[in-house]
Amino acid sequence: MPEGRAAAPQPRHPGSSRRKGRTVPKGRQVEPAALEEVRALLGNAERRRDLLIEFLHLIQDKYRHLSARHLVALADELHMAQAEVYEVATFYAHFDVVREGETPPPPLTIRVCDSLSCALAGAEDLLANLASNVGPGIRVVRAPCVGHCHTAPVAEVGHHFVDHADPGKVIQAVKEHRHHPEIPSYIDLAAYRATGGYRTLARLHSGELSRDKLLEVVEQAGLRGCGGAGFPTARKWRSVLGESAPRLMAVNADEGEPGTFKDRYFLETDPHRVLEGMLIGAHLVEATDIYFYLRDEYPACREILAREIAALEEAGLLAGARVHLRRGAGAYICGEESAMIESIEGKRGLPRNRPPLPYQVGIFGRPTLINNVETLYWVRDLVERGPEWWQGQGRNGRKGLHVYSVSGRVVDPGVKIAPAGVTWSTCATAARMPTCPWPIS
Repeated sequence: MPEGRAAAPQPRHPGSSRRKGRTVPKGRQVEPAALEEVRALLGNAERRRDLLIEFLHLIQDKYRHLSARHLVALADELHMAQAEVYEVATFYAHFDVVREGETPPPPLTIRVCDSLSCALAGAEDLLANLASNVGPGIRVVRAPCVGHCHTAPVAEVGHHFVDHADPGKVIQAVKEHRHHPEIPSYIDLAAYRATGGYRTLARLHSGELSRDKLLEVVEQAGLRGCGGAGFPTARKWRSVLGESAPRLMAVNADEGEPGTFKDRYFLETDPHRVLEGMLIGAHLVEATDIYFYLRDEYPACREILAREIAALEEAGLLAGARVHLRRGAGAYICGEESAMIESIEGKRGLPRNRPPLPYQVGIFGRPTLINNVETLYWVRDLVERGPEWWQGQGRNGRKGLHVYSVSGRVVDPGVKIAPAGVTWSTCATAARMPTCPWPIS
């Protein structure tokens, strides 16, 4: 090398650095203790992405919030990105996400419904009084409609509902540690079968009632969807049946419309009439799996359905179909069918663009039959009594029966079954009377 010339720099290895190397990877790290806690909650459940919301509920129920450490551990256990778990957890109102350094919410939450009927009955005064008087360790929050409009105002202590609530009743429930749902008296499997329940399903399984005949009866009766759109039920069933297998089914029980509580009434009193209608529809379209999506505000319905679906399986009445009870998490938008599908898949409940429609591309990309609770409730009666019975019920050019949730400033609030086409003044008159002319039996 010539004198006075600097030595040429030597090339460095691509992995070398003049700076001190990291001792840990970037991002939040999984805490071994948090991972063990999550694994204990998940137990033997399959680690599937579509079960994310169910797993978030397990953590929320156990710890009363979702800590950052548990979200990181759950993401690791499911092999998902932390951001993906976080965006789902923060989408739903019933998940309390607590970031690092934040104080978790108190162990007990009192929710006071502030929807229409409850507001008329004094919900705002109840909220203000409870916020001032319940004491430490209890959180008081307002909540959208919880489906108890006929007993307004309503407060929920944990998962225990206080009907016709006042501060004294709510505080008494707190003192007595009544935090769990009260299960009402309902028609269980044995009682339902004693009155002819599941005979229509048995006829369908045996071939005595053919698929074509079932479709003909439903079509002649003119049964329509009772979730809002009023789409002809037989046409929907045929559309799904026309798509290639495997096919799936979903029951939309995310009844979140303010002032509506008819689905809750059916599920808390006569759940098997809905379940038989569900199994008839599933058999018709040859659905291998059924997803029953229930709003989180109905904990008593969830307990009833879990019991009775297990009883159906034990009795061999599911005939190979798998029923998955899925729990909403406080998102009104999930009542829209495509948003419900997203939630069933463990995602944020955001509506999908259409087309394609759910009967073409539904849950997990498969053709999916979606019916709501009230539609399925009528299937057994319609088949047993015939289409003429259904068509003879309407008024003013309409056919069939409709179910109305009546609440507010009326003497006799509650669920009313009335002929389709009945005028509002007639229904309101019935609600003011001591006995409705169309009582539910």
